[in-house]
Amino acid sequence: MTDILIVEDDEAIANLICMNLGAEGYHCICAHDGMQGADYIEQKEFDLVLLDIMLPEVDGYELLEYIKPTGTPVIFLTAKGSLNDKVRGLKAGADDYLAKPFQIGELLARVEAVLRRTGKGDRLLEIGDISVRLDSRQVLKNGQPVILTVKEFDLLVELMQNRNIALYRDQLYEKVWKEPFTGCTRTLDNHIQRLRRKLGWEERIRTVFRIGYRLEG
Repeated sequence: MTDILIVEDDEAIANLICMNLGAEGYHCICAHDGMQGADYIEQKEFDLVLLDIMLPEVDGYELLEYIKPTGTPVIFLTAKGSLNDKVRGLKAGADDYLAKPFQIGELLARVEAVLRRTGKGDRLLEIGDISVRLDSRQVLKNGQPVILTVKEFDLLVELMQNRNIALYRDQLYEKVWKEPFTGCTRTLDNHIQRLRRKLGWEERIRTVFRIGYRLEG
């Protein structure tokens, strides 16, 4: 699993980042000052650090110097958004620099790009005996590979990222097939049946009357 340390003194921002990265299969730990961030780095190996600059105790530049010997990539997330600030951050050794306020979608894209560039981690979703590696698009059941089609894989990811939520058939279809839903459910229903069979999830993927499907996990 890809482990990301978020060092951000604004708890609301840290929790928002953590929630959105978690939904994408990342495992996140939050630190709310530089000293706590340093403690986490000493205790555990991370694949990526998202680092604010203006932090209590130890600021982001100081903490970056502590991180660099570990080889862990760092993305600065900061309100210091001038060109000079960005140049200073990148010259200090950060792998990327994102000024606040930012869109979560852009942050996710930057995280993916840095992890891909540095060869760190593989996002992972897990429910029961099923593990899904998002970057390599691998599905394992009790550690053994499960062969899925492209659409079966995308459908499984959508269900897992929305576990315990009833998803409407039209929403599922349009998200996975990326085309308007015409009202015919046969294609979606057939894919659900194949997923249930291949994963042994006959009881876990539930049909929700007049709505669609819910993955219980």
